[in-house]
Amino acid sequence: MDASCKDGREDVIQAWYMDDSDEDQRLPHHCNPKEFISFDKLAELGVLSWSLNADNYKTDEELKKIREDRGYTYMDIIEVCPEKLPNYEAKIKDFFEEHLHTDEEIRYCLDGSGYFDVRDQNDRWIRVALKKGGMIVLPAGIYHRFTLDSDNYIKAMRLFVGEPVWTPYNRPHDHLPARKEYIEAFVKKEATGHAVEAH
Repeated sequence: MDASCKDGREDVIQAWYMDDSDEDQRLPHHCNPKEFISFDKLAELGVLSWSLNADNYKTDEELKKIREDRGYTYMDIIEVCPEKLPNYEAKIKDFFEEHLHTDEEIRYCLDGSGYFDVRDQNDRWIRVALKKGGMIVLPAGIYHRFTLDSDNYIKAMRLFVGEPVWTPYNRPHDHLPARKEYIEAFVKKEATGHAVEAH
């Protein structure tokens, strides 16, 4: 990871390029050798991240400030595991279908862990591992998917601006305005000479 980044995020969030193996989706799927991704690289894709105190989420001033600054008025908590999520196997399969949303996807891990996979500008999969205390924002229009890791459990806060809309648009949905806006903001910018140093 980026050595200059010592704000606690590296303890609760890690990201790396994935191999192309068809093995169990809940395995880490590291390349050989491993290719870790910096938080700066994630930010270039529009993926924002924080490290927060998950034991203190009800009264956390930092979380309150993020919610106020970004307009997250809606909040709920979901537990994804075989015992707590009705229709678990089907839901996990759905979550792992590559899709996009027309709004941001905000997830704050209160307990357990899971993987959010996102595409980079060259369409390569990056696996973002989220643990207790990690919070990420996936921008509207980014192709992504979610799976549990081999522990089979995550408790996550879901945040939203206004009334929540959970509609996934499975790939391809390149004609949607949210996708076009994402490409303008994060993909084309990359192609016009703002080169990114390899990490």
